[in-house]
Amino acid sequence: MRASTPAVTFDSGGTTLAGLLHLPAGPGPHPVVLLLQGFPGNERNLDLAQALRAAGYAAIAFHYRGAWGMGGTWSWSNALEDAAAVARTVRAAPFAAAHRLDPTRFALFGHSFGGFVALMTAAADPSVAAAVSVSGFNFGEVSRSLDPGARARYVAAFQEELLALRGTSGEELVGEMERAGERWSLAGLAPRLAGRPVLLIGTAADDVTPAVVHHRPVVKAYADAALEHHEWDSDHALSDHRGRLIETVREFLDRRL
Repeated sequence: MRASTPAVTFDSGGTTLAGLLHLPAGPGPHPVVLLLQGFPGNERNLDLAQALRAAGYAAIAFHYRGAWGMGGTWSWSNALEDAAAVARTVRAAPFAAAHRLDPTRFALFGHSFGGFVALMTAAADPSVAAAVSVSGFNFGEVSRSLDPGARARYVAAFQEELLALRGTSGEELVGEMERAGERWSLAGLAPRLAGRPVLLIGTAADDVTPAVVHHRPVVKAYADAALEHHEWDSDHALSDHRGRLIETVREFLDRRL
């Protein structure tokens, strides 16, 4: 059986989501990694998907509701629901059997907002075997420090990224973050991730998710997880660390799946 890259679809909240499956050669069943993109989804980490396929993993990327031509409305909460729905579908017998996947060896990888989604989804679902968060955005930490000036900056920053998204605004996105408050604290997930394999990669030269705010407090909180962590002197997209990122993630998954 040859390697292939079929287009796949998922249903979440009554909306059809487009995805792409990077399927390895061979009969399988193959371990699976679900790639969760950030906001607004410019960096999809498809170089990682290709490398994981070459190493024998099936890698799946998809677009959230209201993003990049998908129907429905973009919101942080909708994206969390989408990730959970796609994770369930990928591991359900019809999809797994059709694509030669091993639903018991299933991991989440997320970058930026996707890192937040990966940890939130894993914390809510003990059957997720491992989770990777890279430059993860810690909503709870940010919401605690939203003075009027910081709030205005986040509204403006989110508003600038809406070209590929539909049905929202910078004001709505900040308001949703405020309403969630501590419920979206990555550090607060620690009890539910205790003993479970987690890889955290922080980025020190990063003005989007600076490590001092978004990475180091989470590392400290996850002392009881089966934690591996790194902090690299790179930008938010790890532009000059792509090879190192791919190798680190692959080695982590080799040990954990």
